[in-house]
Amino acid sequence: MYKIKIKLEDKSLLPKYETQGSAGMDLHADIKETITIKPGQRMLVPTGISIELPKGLEAQVRARSGLAVKYGIGLVNGIGTIDSDYRGEIKVLLINWGEENFHIDPEDRIAQLVICKYEQISWEEVDVLEKTQRGSGGFGHTGTSQE
Repeated sequence: MYKIKIKLEDKSLLPKYETQGSAGMDLHADIKETITIKPGQRMLVPTGISIELPKGLEAQVRARSGLAVKYGIGLVNGIGTIDSDYRGEIKVLLINWGEENFHIDPEDRIAQLVICKYEQISWEEVDVLEKTQRGSGGFGHTGTSQE
């Protein structure tokens, strides 16, 4: 298990796993008063935390499934990446894909933080790639039925 350094002013904003099998920790809104995201609007919401990740780890900011299914709240960029050399405050770029105003109260859980390993690579330029059964088949090339 890694120990990750975290800087925060308010201990109630400390991300934590909600269940023993959780992959993500909830991120909370570090705001002083309720804010509203209108349908179609984007908003950068502060979390009040900064972290120090070791090289080889990244933090992924992900949408909360409950907010997505109930209210249409997601992340503008799908998944946000916090690099190991970033030391600023983590902020969550939310979007309201729903049809109603969405209200965020102070300390509401607004996203999840998942810590992942990564590898940095180097490129090897070639003229030909190894052939596979799939080849260049992409987007929907296998169809939708099990036949």
